[in-house]
Amino acid sequence: MRLSFASGLVLAINPERSTTKFGVFTRAGQQLIRTIRHGNEELSQFRGQPLHARAEYRTRLIRDALEIAGYSARGCGGEPFAAVAGRGGLLPPGDCGTYLVDQTMVEELQRARRGEHVANLGALMALDFAREVGVSAYVVDPVTADEWQSCARFSGSHLVERTCVGHALNTKAVARRYARGQGRDYASMRLLVIHMGSGITVSAHRDGRMIDCNTIEEGPFGPDRTGSLPARELIRLCFSGQYTQAELDRHIFGNGGLFAYLGTRDPMEVERRIEAGDQQAEAVMDAMIYQIAKEAGAMATVLQGKVDAVVLTGAMACSRRIVNRLCSYLDWIAPIANFPGEDELRAIAEGVFRVLDGEEQPKHLAIAD
Repeated sequence: MRLSFASGLVLAINPERSTTKFGVFTRAGQQLIRTIRHGNEELSQFRGQPLHARAEYRTRLIRDALEIAGYSARGCGGEPFAAVAGRGGLLPPGDCGTYLVDQTMVEELQRARRGEHVANLGALMALDFAREVGVSAYVVDPVTADEWQSCARFSGSHLVERTCVGHALNTKAVARRYARGQGRDYASMRLLVIHMGSGITVSAHRDGRMIDCNTIEEGPFGPDRTGSLPARELIRLCFSGQYTQAELDRHIFGNGGLFAYLGTRDPMEVERRIEAGDQQAEAVMDAMIYQIAKEAGAMATVLQGKVDAVVLTGAMACSRRIVNRLCSYLDWIAPIANFPGEDELRAIAEGVFRVLDGEEQPKHLAIAD
């Protein structure tokens, strides 16, 4: 059943470490996109406070920016806000989809039992703004969204279970987008999707579900993450006395990958060095592409070699060099489609419109006892 928001606007919010991105969307596309940048001095005022303490401050900046752009709490030009949605953070595992932000979700994010992550602010900021407007708040495909098949959870040790943490938001959005472009339903396709941003998520999709992917601790190295590491060597480092737990954690998730080898997290900077004749930069870049391709080959096996398409997305999909090298590894698997860029705001808005239009039912966060 279609709800009564045919002409409504959706405000989408994506908080990141040093920026707050937001956009206003209709079903036809974006009306407004803005990025608010936060300097180190600005962020230092929150040092020592829990992450959620920043939500109200960032929401106020969005409100001011909307006003400057000609929007009010009621919307713009007679068009009202129908809903507000944020990036989903470290929530308990659940199916992909659009979740209503309620008190249960707020309390879970404030406790941060699964860790502090800037994406945790998304739901809090959306709810803060939505209450003022008088509409519902949502999050779409949180980073902990989990649709894995049961065999994917076995790690090889009963002490450690594989858990799904990856870039579900953009991954699911481009999978649906590709299927629409083919005139097919996403659930009818078998897709291999490679998201290449600050993190790299290589995922296998079947029956409308993301049945396996590398987690943020696995797979290829990326701009600043190490990906999978040799386990015994990592254990040796942990007990060497040379590093604290925090230092190693930061190395694996923030100071690894391209940054560890080349001192930059920017793949475009690495490409500039390669063009200037830097052989080390070329070797490291080629190794990253090689590891992405290896992970893609593994996910093709998850789909038993029956793959309708390989779909590339994320910021690094803008690089002709990276895309061409990947194609040389992967074009035997299936046709390759490229959706360059990280379009999280659009993906968030699309998830909300699916609920407003009755295509999906909103999900509610469930907390296991």
